Amino acid sequence: MITCAVAGFGWWGRHISQRLAQAKALRLGYVVEPSPARAAEAAGEGYRTVASLDAALADPAIDAVILTTPNTLHEAQVAAAAAAGKHVFCEKPLGLDGASAARSVAACRAAGVVLGIGHERRFEPAMQEIARLVRDGALGTVMHAESAFSHDKLIGVPEGDWRRMSASAPAAGMTGMGIHLTDLYIWMFGRVATVSALTADRVLGWETGDVVTVQLGFEAGMTATLSAVLKTPHYMRYQVLGSDAWAEARNETHPDTPGGRTHFVLQRSGGAGPETRTFDWNDAVLANLEAFAAAIEGRAAYPYTNAEKIHNIEVLEAVTRSARDLAVVRLP
Repeated sequence: MITCAVAGFGWWGRHISQRLAQAKALRLGYVVEPSPARAAEAAGEGYRTVASLDAALADPAIDAVILTTPNTLHEAQVAAAAAAGKHVFCEKPLGLDGASAARSVAACRAAGVVLGIGHERRFEPAMQEIARLVRDGALGTVMHAESAFSHDKLIGVPEGDWRRMSASAPAAGMTGMGIHLTDLYIWMFGRVATVSALTADRVLGWETGDVVTVQLGFEAGMTATLSAVLKTPHYMRYQVLGSDAWAEARNETHPDTPGGRTHFVLQRSGGAGPETRTFDWNDAVLANLEAFAAAIEGRAAYPYTNAEKIHNIEVLEAVTRSARDLAVVRLP
């Protein structure tokens, strides 16, 4: 059993702590929370707490740390965990630019520790089915993909919170939602070659904006679009259009909300009606954490390559630059 410390008890830190209660290979040692108010909340929910990450890193009983902290802290905290010999699971984004992500990957590689990343959507059965269809060539030549990940879960974030600031959460919903979509695209299609992005502030008045839309061109030749909106009812959709067929998945609920189904549609050429399936909700967050544990214990390779982890942040950096400069960005 791997003993973890969860650093940060905000929305997602609370969710991760709750999911660990169902884990088979991990257990929660304690929550790291420097805020007295949030530490009191964690204690009130039955969690043991400590005030500093340094305390967790110095504790020989802690095998791994799970970072659910502000984005600007990730690189330094990953490096500190690696230096202490702790495996580290970092909530997305791994960094805010490609060089930062590369340094985090290098620190973990040098220390011989596993670096997990909070992109749980690869563990959704509908996403795995679409990835299989792409991999097997069942859609024909992939022409284009479209996706959206939008919700209004964060509209109550207070003034001054890091999620509202472009320095820590650039390009509106990219670091919260859009980056999950680029992870799926990289997994299925490979490296991105060009990025064109726009952001807008429609109603929230956040420094970072509340809408982002992105166009991507891939080295393999296909194109894709994505959108993320921070003030609209929940909407999650992912579609890949091939020369012979297209496949689409629509999620009824956010990954943190049990019970919602995913509706899957496959339409083949030839005029026949679409094939439809329904997938029950699965705990993709927990599945990712269990995969992290399996990698630590040497039972299986972690299903995210270091190159993919770094490249997704290179794409995030390009989205940020494109939206700021109103220009197409070409990745090296």
